[in-house]
Amino acid sequence: MTEEMSHDILIVGGGAAGLRAAIAAAEVDANIDIAVVSKVFPMRSHTVSAEGGAAAVLREEDSLELHGFDTVRGSDFLADQDVVETFIEKAPEELIQLEHWGCPWSRDPDGRISVRAFGGMSVKRTVYASDKTGFHMLHALFQTSLKYTQIRRYDEWFVSSLLIEDGKCVGVTALDLETGQLHPIVAKAILLCTGGGGQIFPFTTNASIKSGDGMALAYRAGAALKDMEFVQYHPTGLPGTGILITEASRGEGGHLINKEGERFLERYIPGKMEMGPRDILSRAIMTEMNEGRAFEGEYGGYVHLDLRHLGEKIIDEKLPFVRELVVKYVGIDPVHEPIPVRPVVHYMMGGVSTDINGNTSIPGLLAAGEVACITLNGANRLGSNSLTECLVFGALSGRAGAQYAVDQKPVSQNAVRSLADKEQKRIAKHFLEKEGGTERVASLQEEMHLTMEQGCGVYRTGESLQESCTTLKKLRERFADVAIDDRGRIFNTDLRGALELEFMLEVAECIAHSALAREESRGAQSRLDFPERSDEKFLHHLLAYATPEGPRFEQQPVTITRWPPEERKY
Repeated sequence: MTEEMSHDILIVGGGAAGLRAAIAAAEVDANIDIAVVSKVFPMRSHTVSAEGGAAAVLREEDSLELHGFDTVRGSDFLADQDVVETFIEKAPEELIQLEHWGCPWSRDPDGRISVRAFGGMSVKRTVYASDKTGFHMLHALFQTSLKYTQIRRYDEWFVSSLLIEDGKCVGVTALDLETGQLHPIVAKAILLCTGGGGQIFPFTTNASIKSGDGMALAYRAGAALKDMEFVQYHPTGLPGTGILITEASRGEGGHLINKEGERFLERYIPGKMEMGPRDILSRAIMTEMNEGRAFEGEYGGYVHLDLRHLGEKIIDEKLPFVRELVVKYVGIDPVHEPIPVRPVVHYMMGGVSTDINGNTSIPGLLAAGEVACITLNGANRLGSNSLTECLVFGALSGRAGAQYAVDQKPVSQNAVRSLADKEQKRIAKHFLEKEGGTERVASLQEEMHLTMEQGCGVYRTGESLQESCTTLKKLRERFADVAIDDRGRIFNTDLRGALELEFMLEVAECIAHSALAREESRGAQSRLDFPERSDEKFLHHLLAYATPEGPRFEQQPVTITRWPPEERKY
């Protein structure tokens, strides 16, 4: 164990939420000491893969009221409406600020920032930078962060635990992947911005780094995970790869076609067609597959996303990255052939329970971005709200964390060292110095993938969910006997993979138990045995707390301010 580092605020994760939070914290106090810990170089964070755009009201034909209603309706009336109101009000200034920092938004001939249609939105309000929006946003944030000398980065460091003393979060233990050394890093405030956990599922758009780390860290420390049953499937992923074909493809006019040549969405959501919300479109595609109207391929059923009628000029101007991806990974040119697509795990609406400023129930611990559940998205997130969410709530939580840190006394070093020593001994005992062990990370992960796909997919039943809960409990028990081959220190990917799987199993258990407990269908939760939404019984958030027996649940009411629940129609 090396000597500990010390900072005022420590941000875990270097994506859009983490970098926006770091900049906001730096602007609170020029003397504040900020650290950003990321298990990859920030420009390799998963934000970089977002393609379609970011939502905000920037046109005269739009309104805050309309953006708010679209978000609440999209959430199937489970979003907290005070959060939604804060989000829609702050979204425009954040996107304009990002332009001032150098984000090259696409523009109309008259010079205005371009907007495109996105699913569930009543008007065109998604601003974009071609179809590489996340890349350009992250680049602008990263470059801006470099001008603040008080921001210290720990690139390729993996956080393995939170340090809790007297009920407060006072630091982390982090593995320097280059050297293999475990370091305690103390801070007056810890802000989790680690993203989601799509790697819990076998077919996902999420990068391999998205293993639910921050959710599991907070859960272990005693914070609640909220609304974990709501896992978003994006309707258009490339079969076999998980690569996303952005919603912008449909926003620019692409059609979904079944094997009989039908634009089959006419049967499911005729008022919106391809511009319907993601949960409804994903269920429609799965129904086409289940009822035999989909194509069959090497990786199962799929439908076609047809862009051919747009023409080469529009595709190259508006969707060049889509064309590049399809040519490289499928070997077809969407100018001349339709694209095979099927629903793919994309986003987690649930996460670490926070208030509107990112605070958790543990003093000194905050969260923002996809890792957090501030309850903006409810049961279903509208496409293009999430990039803006990272900016709005990254900024709010960065300011809140910085202000909290300024008001706190220095952290006791002795207590932190004792906690960090325990974590080092745990890793040595269970992984690096362990003899024997018959279980393998790869096989356990494969079984986790199988049970999550079978039990917690687009369609769910009480029986399938109970089987997943039982299987996941057994997998967690078997994990105690896991063995790794690499006992070295330098870039030990075996060790990192084991630690990530341990995180994923805990988060997966929360997802399955939460879905079993919610006996209704709402947004991304579609129970075949409870097909109706029940506001009488389930108009509340589910909070999951860790216990030795599995998740313990509490309820939290939904905040309703302006839009009373009604039937979700499009």
